[in-house]
Amino acid sequence: MACETFLKKNQTISQRKDEVVRAVGKIQAGLINGRVKVKIGPQGAIAFEGVADIDRDGVTDACVYRRIMSTGSALAKAAIARAEQLSGRSVNRELVGQGVHSHDGGKTWHDGH
Repeated sequence: MACETFLKKNQTISQRKDEVVRAVGKIQAGLINGRVKVKIGPQGAIAFEGVADIDRDGVTDACVYRRIMSTGSALAKAAIARAEQLSGRSVNRELVGQGVHSHDGGKTWHDGH
């Protein structure tokens, strides 16, 4: 995944992949226990709020979403589906793939940069 290629200084891709897996695991656990909330933007972008920067470890909401949808638990996927239902709109996978995101838990939305 693209988020695994944003390496820190002197970091290998394998090390970054492990970091991404750990970060997504923490966010997924937060979704399951209700500590992390899902926001769906007006155009269908997704944001995870309630995640500390240290737990996020530089992993974008788009990457978290893609990982959860491909390898995540059924409970985390259900939390995302519930957010879609409550917001009255679905996550737009094409938009997420283009990099539309939020830096403030879904209060404002930005195109990929």
